[in-house]
Amino acid sequence: ESANGGASGGPHTGTTIVAVAYDGGVVLGADSRVSTGTYVSNRASNKITSLCDNVYLCRSGSAADTEAISDYVRFYTSQHISETQQEPIVKSVASILYQMSYNNKGLMAAMIVAGYDAKEGGQVFGSPIGGTLVRMPWAIEGSGSTYIWSFFDDEYKEGMSQGETEQLVLKGIAHAMARDGSSGGIIRLVTVSKDGVSRKVFQGKEIPLVLGDMAEPQTNAATVVW
Repeated sequence: ESANGGASGGPHTGTTIVAVAYDGGVVLGADSRVSTGTYVSNRASNKITSLCDNVYLCRSGSAADTEAISDYVRFYTSQHISETQQEPIVKSVASILYQMSYNNKGLMAAMIVAGYDAKEGGQVFGSPIGGTLVRMPWAIEGSGSTYIWSFFDDEYKEGMSQGETEQLVLKGIAHAMARDGSSGGIIRLVTVSKDGVSRKVFQGKEIPLVLGDMAEPQTNAATVVW
């Protein structure tokens, strides 16, 4: 995700966002790096936004555009909840976002809507730049997604548990961060299920090492500390 800026004056986008559905819910994940051109303007941004209690949004693209869209969707969703007096289904919230994105094609916004409802269970909807809406078992977006399509093609399995899904999302984002210079920082996970919402943050040594990463040097008796 990027702030507007850079030599050309336009947005330079870069991020990695992921959402995967499992039996009983969904897991959303994102890195935390925000860049302005080649400058990292925020190394601990939260790119996973709540639209309502049971639906969340992963944002990539221009930070200003995606924040504006999420604010509007949250507002219209709250009105919908007030009128119906019940928890919205995930597809309804995703459809509001689709309308906002489709009718404003100039926005630099590639997003993933994911959540849980009693009618359909865990659901993931991809909304790439241009404003379409596609339901899928898993979705990835951002510059880092280029490096991990084959990883998810190979590692995703139907019928995974919550723990297996969280590990899949964690490892996938770690792979993207190791390859993509515009993805980095910490990894945030949000799990939405019938039991509610849980959040996890992974940083430093907690982020899995992947091939090509250098492990932290180990001290030994011969180490001299000046």
